[in-house]
Amino acid sequence: QVQVVESGGGLVQPGGSLRLSCAVSGAFSSSQDMAWHRQAPGETREFVGSITSDNRFDYGGSVEGRFTISRDNVKNTVYLSMNNLKPEDTAVYYCGIVVHGRFIWGQGTQVTVSS
Repeated sequence: QVQVVESGGGLVQPGGSLRLSCAVSGAFSSSQDMAWHRQAPGETREFVGSITSDNRFDYGGSVEGRFTISRDNVKNTVYLSMNNLKPEDTAVYYCGIVVHGRFIWGQGTQVTVSS
């Protein structure tokens, strides 16, 4: 069993910053392959970024250069640092961990970018 819980969402002004956290508990740790996705109202789910077990990173084109993934394996937590936020970044952000070849996702955290 594994649990993934996102936190840190909220309301932020355009140009602002926010850091999301993804806490992993259970039989697996944050050292696994992990990813962030997001879904805006009426839109399909979008890839935001990922980190592999050997620390390779990948980012979606719309966030590259503004968002950064990091992790703390002592705290079993993965982070998504978001800078220069834009209104189009408004979405529910989901964190997922790869377990036996499939993703296990959290419940998501809402990020709203608005003045």
